[in-house]
Amino acid sequence: MEQLFYLSDLFGVAVFAVTGALMAGRKSMDLFGVMVIATVTALGGGTLRDLILDNHPVSWIRNDLYIVVAALASIGTVLWVRMTRPIPETGLLVADAFGLAVFTVIGCEVALQHQVPVSTAVIMGVMTGVAGGVMRDVLCNDIPLIFHKEIYATACLVGALVFIGLRELSTPHWLDTSVAMLTVLLIRLAAIRWHIALPRFHLLNRNE
Repeated sequence: MEQLFYLSDLFGVAVFAVTGALMAGRKSMDLFGVMVIATVTALGGGTLRDLILDNHPVSWIRNDLYIVVAALASIGTVLWVRMTRPIPETGLLVADAFGLAVFTVIGCEVALQHQVPVSTAVIMGVMTGVAGGVMRDVLCNDIPLIFHKEIYATACLVGALVFIGLRELSTPHWLDTSVAMLTVLLIRLAAIRWHIALPRFHLLNRNE
């Protein structure tokens, strides 16, 4: 199970690196800029989580493979886009949804291993999922996806609660992980497809 967790983490790094590379490409950055944005996107959420949980050293410092995977994914994305047609905006959103699902569950798992309260584990899951994307969008001078109208962080929140709830039921770990990741993914993809959003709070002026 530890091996599956590790492979899932690397998969999340690769997927988020792809989204970072695609965003950098939309901003016409050079190869160095692409690799920087891809690496920040892939490792930013996990780094912030580990720093808050005092989990030292953070994953990519003690294991070079994280940096290697992020770099290879970014270079591979550049080559793929150059050899084929440009990937549409939907491709970026779908790739981001996969990374969101993986990192949310991993964030919860790491937090629970540190024996933190459930509320903290949920926050760590959401933060691990969204922080890298927020850094990516801010560095690229875009409005972060978390602030778009479609459901984003809420999908992470629901997935984190599903994961923790299943852990409490002592179901098989692979089932907990799979169901929680699928929950995040399906909610986010449904939000993209049908533009599902939470109700907005609009404060009226006295003159309105």
